[in-house]
Amino acid sequence: MPNINTGIMILLLTLILKTILFPIAYKTYMSSSKMRVLKPEIDALNEKFKDNADPMKKQQESMALYRRAGANPLSGCLPMLLQFPILIALFAFFPASIEMRQKAFLWTDDLSTYDSVYNFGFNVWGYGDHVSLFALLMFVSTIIYTWMNSSMLQPQQTQMPGMKYMMYLMPVIFLAVMNSYAAGLSWYYFLANVITFLQTFAM
Repeated sequence: MPNINTGIMILLLTLILKTILFPIAYKTYMSSSKMRVLKPEIDALNEKFKDNADPMKKQQESMALYRRAGANPLSGCLPMLLQFPILIALFAFFPASIEMRQKAFLWTDDLSTYDSVYNFGFNVWGYGDHVSLFALLMFVSTIIYTWMNSSMLQPQQTQMPGMKYMMYLMPVIFLAVMNSYAAGLSWYYFLANVITFLQTFAM
């Protein structure tokens, strides 16, 4: 059935992109794991230089520790930077794609616009007047993914009290945006999160 194939094609696209990015995700995961193992030694360094006015010496010893363990404190930024151009491209592609228009998949009649499964009858500021189920699935999976990441924060990040709150705020903002955006993009992000869960468990 041609209509179903559009949603399946998004699944295949997601699988291809996640497969291409998997080697980077694997290296990032391994580096993050090493950073967590190093946390006691990093805490000891912080205590050692607690009252020391030589931040350069502290930085040198910290970097030496990372090098010995083969860890990179900035490893978590690389996948985000690499996926950002993909994010921008998909944001532009899904709503404007002629191939997506009037293509039904599961409960939505048109993957190029939002899939409303319930209308409030009034407008909720910042959210809209309806519930998009694909956007809601994307939001729930992102919250779970965020919770997984919060338990894997690197030592430097755990010293930033606002980091965890910011991590949970971003999915809420994303839900508000995606609720009135193309259902195909929400479907893509939901699939990407599910595949990330499977990759993380595998690693």
